[in-house]
Amino acid sequence: MNVAEAVGAALVRLGAHTAFGVVGSGNFHVTNALVASGARYVAARHEGGAATMADAYARVTGGLGVLSVHQGPGLTNALTGITEAAKSRTPLLVLAGEVAAAEVRSNFRVDQAALAAAVGAVPERIHSPETALADVTRACRVAVAERRTVLLGLPLDVQGAAFPGPAGLERPTAAHQAGQRARPPAVPPLPVPTAGAIARFADALQGAERPVFVAGRGARLAGAGPALAELAARCGALPATSAVARGLFAGDPFGLDVSGGFATPAAADLIAGADLVVGWGCSLNAWTTRHGALVGRDTRVVQVDVDAQALGAHRPVDLGLIGDAAETALAVAAELEARGHSATGYRTGAVAARLAREGRWRDVPYEDDSGEDPAEGGPRLDPRTLTIALDALLPRERTVAVDSGNFMGYPAMFLDVPDADGLVFTQAFQSVGLGLATAIGAAVARPDRLTVAALGDGGALMAAAELETAVRLGLGLLVVVYDDEAYGAEVHHFGPDGHPLDTVTFPPADLAAIGRGYGCAAATVRRREDLGAVADWLAGPRDRPMLVDAKVTRGRAAWWLEEAFHGH
Repeated sequence: MNVAEAVGAALVRLGAHTAFGVVGSGNFHVTNALVASGARYVAARHEGGAATMADAYARVTGGLGVLSVHQGPGLTNALTGITEAAKSRTPLLVLAGEVAAAEVRSNFRVDQAALAAAVGAVPERIHSPETALADVTRACRVAVAERRTVLLGLPLDVQGAAFPGPAGLERPTAAHQAGQRARPPAVPPLPVPTAGAIARFADALQGAERPVFVAGRGARLAGAGPALAELAARCGALPATSAVARGLFAGDPFGLDVSGGFATPAAADLIAGADLVVGWGCSLNAWTTRHGALVGRDTRVVQVDVDAQALGAHRPVDLGLIGDAAETALAVAAELEARGHSATGYRTGAVAARLAREGRWRDVPYEDDSGEDPAEGGPRLDPRTLTIALDALLPRERTVAVDSGNFMGYPAMFLDVPDADGLVFTQAFQSVGLGLATAIGAAVARPDRLTVAALGDGGALMAAAELETAVRLGLGLLVVVYDDEAYGAEVHHFGPDGHPLDTVTFPPADLAAIGRGYGCAAATVRRREDLGAVADWLAGPRDRPMLVDAKVTRGRAAWWLEEAFHGH
């Protein structure tokens, strides 16, 4: 057995049960070793797509994501996806071939560790045959326990060397594979704040008349939804989420959905009227607070996070607590119960009635812009009307993956999600072009749900090669392209000032025909009645993806766009 084979076998035992990648000579042997040891390998068409698929897979399963790439260009092709994962604290292990130390003139030589560090990933390496297992174990531990994206360099000379032991790394038997965990072993619970800190937190909750909770990525990862919902009910708080945690309080009649740029007018008004805002595993950054506009001048702010550096990083806080969101919520609930405290707080009949009327974006009146496009001589559909109609067609059990662009707020907010796993929002790096790969990774992770990829035409064309991946995998993926034939965010940001827009507008493209060329079912949608083709596909076997080229209206900037460009 050589080191590459030993590493593959060890990785499977450490939780690497699904890997994504593009195979070249530098990662050929370790990828085959993963497969031989029982892992599933999903071949993408581009390393950038593979990286984002692995990222989305890890987000949806809660386990370890694995990416396998060739040295040099294989890694550089994947860097945007790796950056997104690193900024999102995704537990992702990147297996990258590496040029042997003696090959100083190799075309593939770049400083891979420096590349990883530059984008926020943790560089690790298999240093020698003797240290290989310790090196692999350390890399996996950092990825899972610290929720970091880790680059594990695999020098070619070390990969090919004989593995000196220990014994016991033979290929797993069928019985062993059947008994393997679907995820790596659970990370031990993180510390709860001190009793004194919990008492001060309870004082703040007890003194609040209009408390609001904002749960973020950390609360979602901690599985804190039930504990936070119970605490909110006890102290009369209205629960909201950041965009990445949307769905955590799905079904709560007092839930505000998302705080920030995507907040409904009712939610924004209620959050701004709070006298106490508590961020749970939430950075309370500019996106979530609308650059501070949602936090009143006299509002007290409490922040709970496992990362001490996150406390007060984006705005001053009155009380910061280092602790796991779920465990902290349970501890402060116990303190309030011991005090005999419960309160109606913000949970009044009037607030419940308002949220029933105005709590969803589809409840907000709008002027439908659908109609003939004078510049084209054909009809176009208002993206709000399109998305509301799609929401009514789709099954409730769904996963929504959203790319970046002017369109992104429509699917992110008008499509309901069933729970906190229902929206996969790869936006930490704000890169256009990640949405399709995000959807593929999510669909591989949750084949029991319909996955919807919501893309702009720019992002769809950037990632079109991965349509072949979705077809080859037989994914019943619905790909909806909000096609305005432009980079719409730039059009609406710079156009009003009279800047020329030739660099960000494009001639029409038949995206449905492109989808068919890759083997997808496809339809062009210009009117609501054209969505009958989607209904037919939904009713069918769904044994291949469907691409919907939705020709959407182009005259209106998305409501959140000004917020997105604030300070750019």
